[in-house]
Amino acid sequence: MIDGFKEQTFMEKPNIVFLLTDQWRVQALGYAGNHQVRTPNIDQFAAESTNFTHAIAGWPVCCPWRGSFLTGQYPLTHGIIVNDVPIGSDAIGLGDAFKQGGYDTAYIGKWHVDGRGRSNYIPPERRLGFDYFKALECTHDYNHSAYYAGDSAEKRLWDGYDVFAQTTDAEAYIRQHDDEKPFLLVLSWGPPHNPYETAPDEYQAMYDADEIELRPNVPPDMADTARKWIAGYYAHCSAIDDAVGRILRTIDESGKADHTIVVFASDHGDMLGSQGNERKQRPWEESIRVPFLVRTPQRHGQQVDAMINAHDIMPTLLGLCGLPVPSTVQGRDFSPVLTGGGDPSGGAALLACFHPFGEWAQANGGREYRGVRTPRYTYTRTLDGPWQLYDNQNDPFQMSNRVDDPAYADIRAALEQRLQQLLAELDDEFLDGMTYINRWGYPLDETGTVPFTW
Repeated sequence: MIDGFKEQTFMEKPNIVFLLTDQWRVQALGYAGNHQVRTPNIDQFAAESTNFTHAIAGWPVCCPWRGSFLTGQYPLTHGIIVNDVPIGSDAIGLGDAFKQGGYDTAYIGKWHVDGRGRSNYIPPERRLGFDYFKALECTHDYNHSAYYAGDSAEKRLWDGYDVFAQTTDAEAYIRQHDDEKPFLLVLSWGPPHNPYETAPDEYQAMYDADEIELRPNVPPDMADTARKWIAGYYAHCSAIDDAVGRILRTIDESGKADHTIVVFASDHGDMLGSQGNERKQRPWEESIRVPFLVRTPQRHGQQVDAMINAHDIMPTLLGLCGLPVPSTVQGRDFSPVLTGGGDPSGGAALLACFHPFGEWAQANGGREYRGVRTPRYTYTRTLDGPWQLYDNQNDPFQMSNRVDDPAYADIRAALEQRLQQLLAELDDEFLDGMTYINRWGYPLDETGTVPFTW
């Protein structure tokens, strides 16, 4: 556990408030250098936090990432290799691990690891140890957003824009929770995931699409569309920023700030026209680079380049609280990084797409890949061989693929060797996607996507 917490009667274990967003790329935050988007609360929070500047969404799509976040396992272990399928392992869930450590557990918002219908009730035995539960599998109708509460199968509706309603519920949970036991609270917001044009009017009014500055890797023929997307996307970002400010003020006003760790993160990014692409799954920077900020009560601001990945989050949270890491977990504990420890990843994060689907199905150019992101380079290969090699230091917008450049041959060989080491550690044979689909018995529709039901 991090040194310096005020002594408490609940075994000196800190509360955890984990603020999770959906599809928020790190390039869309003020503290990360974006001067257009307005995120003052998160920017101040970043100044008081450990900023993992190279946090990676190694499997950059909702359900595989969330499965890893909630189990500490690689997708080929927990079984969620595409969206809308259930966890297939006997993992000890994040909530279970904290409950065993004496914590109360709460989850509010988007769940998306049950895989039995996006609008269906999720019974307690499938909640991975979270007792206070106000959630829905998945919706992107943020202004008509349903949820289930507690043990009731009655579908309810959040009042208005769900970001604000869910934040109100989380504020009440924080205020009403006494200090007899510590708590883990995950507040899982749906935006800024598309549809982009549905943020409250006052936030949409903050951004004019005609004034949006694009990244240089957005092709001219997508410029107008990308500007419209980004204006709406930024509106959601600013709305969430206000919600973050509310949560932080509630923690302060409730007297819990001196024994609460707050984390701000996202499951993956969004291409938003970069490289001529949209959404996620792709291994480019806009898809895989995400925010990961950890504020301890000391509010010591620092930047670290440790390559934390999705399956590392659960053991890191447990490490921050001095709790044991279950044997089912495959990720690494990054908590020592906050106090000067080395990067347990060895300076490399694994990238993977197990079976391309949906907006990036094979018919739309999708492909299986494995890759490695280091502080400087991105290297990927498909089933056909090496695909990409970017020197992100000299080419931050990834506009020159060096995979066949003789000048980078030695670098490519070293990155290939590191990739093979990472795959061996996780028993990933890198097979074609249909092999995994058939192994888990998942059905596919005519688009090559696992169908979901409302």
